[in-house]
Amino acid sequence: MEYDKQVKNRVKRIEGQLRGILKMMEDNKDCRDVVTQLSATRSAIDRTIGVIVSSNLVECVREANESGEKNPEELVKEAVNLLVKSR
Repeated sequence: MEYDKQVKNRVKRIEGQLRGILKMMEDNKDCRDVVTQLSATRSAIDRTIGVIVSSNLVECVREANESGEKNPEELVKEAVNLLVKSR
């Protein structure tokens, strides 16, 4: 799968959030603020996983329809299982 610029930018923003959290910890910021930022980062990661899985699913179903090699329903099940494992 090719990852487009938008997905890579999402990951770069998450990386920036994590660096910010580390700085907050080094500066001994309040734990509620750190946990809030960690939660926001986790949400961003979850959304990124969803974008990657859905993009990949669309691509795989399209290829399966063209080649007839794999059942699209099976691909959907695989994608759902991947999302469930990521939780």
